[in-house]
Amino acid sequence: MIPPGLIISAPASGTGKTTLMLGLLGAFRASQLAVQPFKSGPDYIDPAFHLAASRRFSVNLDTWAMGENQIAGLIRAAEQADLVLAEGSMGLFDGVAQAGEAGTGASADLSALTGWPVVLVLDVSGQAQSAAAVAQGFATMRPDVKVAGVVLNRVASPRHEALVRVGMEAAGIRVFGALPRRASIEVPERHLGLVQAEETPELDRIIADAAEFVAAHVDLDAVRAAAGATRLSPSGPVAVVPPGQRIALARDAAFSFVYPHLLDAWRAAGAEVLPFSPLADEAPDDRADCCWLPGGYPELHGGRLASATRFRQGLRRFAETRPVHGECGGYMAMGAAIVDRDGVRHEMAGLLGLITSFEKRKMHLGYRLAELAAPLPGHRAGARLRGHEFHYSTILTQPDMALARVVDANGDAVPETGSRRGHASGTFFHLIAEAT
Repeated sequence: MIPPGLIISAPASGTGKTTLMLGLLGAFRASQLAVQPFKSGPDYIDPAFHLAASRRFSVNLDTWAMGENQIAGLIRAAEQADLVLAEGSMGLFDGVAQAGEAGTGASADLSALTGWPVVLVLDVSGQAQSAAAVAQGFATMRPDVKVAGVVLNRVASPRHEALVRVGMEAAGIRVFGALPRRASIEVPERHLGLVQAEETPELDRIIADAAEFVAAHVDLDAVRAAAGATRLSPSGPVAVVPPGQRIALARDAAFSFVYPHLLDAWRAAGAEVLPFSPLADEAPDDRADCCWLPGGYPELHGGRLASATRFRQGLRRFAETRPVHGECGGYMAMGAAIVDRDGVRHEMAGLLGLITSFEKRKMHLGYRLAELAAPLPGHRAGARLRGHEFHYSTILTQPDMALARVVDANGDAVPETGSRRGHASGTFFHLIAEAT
């Protein structure tokens, strides 16, 4: 049975969702409550922080890329929990213009689908009673989305809090708590957003401080009582064809962005995952019949990867007889070279002719729908794949054959088509699910 749940959302990014989410997870865990975290949308960094705070693996739920049946299967992760907390992405109603499998990717669509009410985090700096108008607008925007109440963030003083509460009471909006301004528990950032959990040396301290901070300023009992029954009936996992029976998976600080639901689906299908570390100059396990290089930050480790002779030679030998696929950072490492932020060129594996530059930075962000022109490990030619692209590196050279026809969520063609050469293939988008 799935426990009741809540979605932690906000009017916009940068308002304090992650701080509140980590604080709630830590505070509830300290009170011996088992909380299952989820993440709405295509984020591969927040779930690692959720795991550190809750000691339970966080799962992405994406209404644009996943169908209702897949989402229903994934929420089974909460079967042994006492409460569900799902962290939203961007603003509550922010999604793409054209719906995908089960919605637009907005956190509001996930709320409507699951029945989980919303706790809205409001940055009230520079506002007082006017903040209630924002909350009331969000509460009435969609009748199928219930806003259970708000948590006020970045409150300047007790007087400021009192004025904001007056406005909320007049609007009929419940206030679960008020968080004063405090910078010591903010998670550090870098060019792709939050720094990865394993790269945050003060992570345990940040989570402990966040838990203590939230417990002192938020009514935890009221938050838990506001959780709504899960509307979806949990189903079995959606069957997938893994890319191989034995999968050599690059896994270290340079290659860490892989969706947990994909690994779980591969294992559920009977595949064995064999991790190896390119940064430690390890080659893919020769027992494997497929190699998968996830995304990450290879542009920050160009020198080490260029000097990892055993890794590069082993990857080339592997690709002579078996498929190798890379996503985003993994794709870049399979190419001929990476140019770092200082303009220094680092030689990569050379399985593809791709050359990318982090010196010439431009944001590439959004959902992707790809129709494969050739088979991909686990997917036939002609299959339609849904994924998400987020990187700043630009393509200098992409001479190989296109792997797919790729469009964005509006149906407009994008130039990052992926590449293929022999047994090697790569994409700049991260695969989430095959389209129905």
